Amino acid sequence: MSSVLGVLFLSLICLLLMGAPVAIALGLSALLGMYFGEMSFMLLIQRLYNTFDAFPLLAVPFFVLAGDIMQKGTIANSLLGLCRTLIGHVRGGLGLISVTTCLFYGALSGSAPATTAAVGGIMIPAMDKDGYPRLYATALNTAGGCLGVMIPPSVPLILYGSTVGCSISDLFIAGIVPGILVGICFMVMAYVSACRNHWGTRQARASLWQKLKATWDARWALMVPVIVLGGIYGGILTPTEAGCVAVVYSLFVEAFITRSLTWKKLYDIFFASMRTTGAIFAIIATANALSIVLVYYNTQEILYNMIMGISSSPIIILLVISAILLFLGTFVETAVIILVMAPMLLPIATAIDITPVQFGIFMLVLLATGFLTPPVGVNLFVGASVGNVSFSKLSAQCLPFCGVMILVGLAIGFFPKMVTFLL
Repeated sequence: MSSVLGVLFLSLICLLLMGAPVAIALGLSALLGMYFGEMSFMLLIQRLYNTFDAFPLLAVPFFVLAGDIMQKGTIANSLLGLCRTLIGHVRGGLGLISVTTCLFYGALSGSAPATTAAVGGIMIPAMDKDGYPRLYATALNTAGGCLGVMIPPSVPLILYGSTVGCSISDLFIAGIVPGILVGICFMVMAYVSACRNHWGTRQARASLWQKLKATWDARWALMVPVIVLGGIYGGILTPTEAGCVAVVYSLFVEAFITRSLTWKKLYDIFFASMRTTGAIFAIIATANALSIVLVYYNTQEILYNMIMGISSSPIIILLVISAILLFLGTFVETAVIILVMAPMLLPIATAIDITPVQFGIFMLVLLATGFLTPPVGVNLFVGASVGNVSFSKLSAQCLPFCGVMILVGLAIGFFPKMVTFLL
């Protein structure tokens, strides 16, 4: 048994270090584990087929497509205009606007890289022109993009709920407060940095008429979370149905009201969405195949006994789990960790009285730091490209934001009411 697991993990690590696509690395490792363990390859085929026999997973392509439509359309600009009128007069206003817009946009896209690209593409040049160091402006928008997976709807939360059998609606509700809390912490950091270094200029306070006009201009964007999240929380729509509604609504608004879509742009949107969805589903299928091998060899029981044998203190156990998640998040994509590790770590969490919903948000916030840490920090690649800055310097500049997310994640683990009081 130990030799088979050794071959499996060694092959997975080698393939990832060689730069193989994540889905291929997972799939080949699963095949090697089955071969050396003399398991039937039909298990892999059945798993690939049965993986997508889950209604909640249909929400993923819908929310990805809706996010792409809104990113290429007018919604991001309208949200930016609204945020400018509300807080543009405060010291460090552009930094606060960046984070606030990321919060709003996160409620539309459910994707960290998409939020970084959409908001950063507008705000980084604006902050640079207003006297902010370009590296800092890029780091703030890159970190703000992480709010895209914390504020519901969130693709990682859909994957977690589908994997462990947890209510996705409850996960969405529980994710609201931690996402807003992280956003507030980022805004405080932006405000303090701007005041200390005298960055940016203070705009004139917007009049009531300007605020009302900006709100009216952003009305179509503001209706998205009202329709989608309101439908879910009100029990009218399932997350999958809400994703479908988001696609229809965004297409209607961008095509017939704002008329920002062309046939060429629509083709690019669908192509990008299919590519993203295909990559996500390939990872889901192969990660589930790998988990079959791990379950076959009772890896979850080995991990359970190992961690529970370290200490009987819930605090120590929670810190050990945190360290594991942070370490894995540095080297492995968030979706893979959720799909493979959530079923293995959840029994340990429940043993120390952490509910599945609380543990899902705890995992998400800690794993969100992986978007900001090399070598696989997706937001870093997007931010460095959009901001035209050094990848290594941007990685270092994002470390304080990682620290904030770690502290909030630990607070969620120690204080469950942060995520459960809305349920």
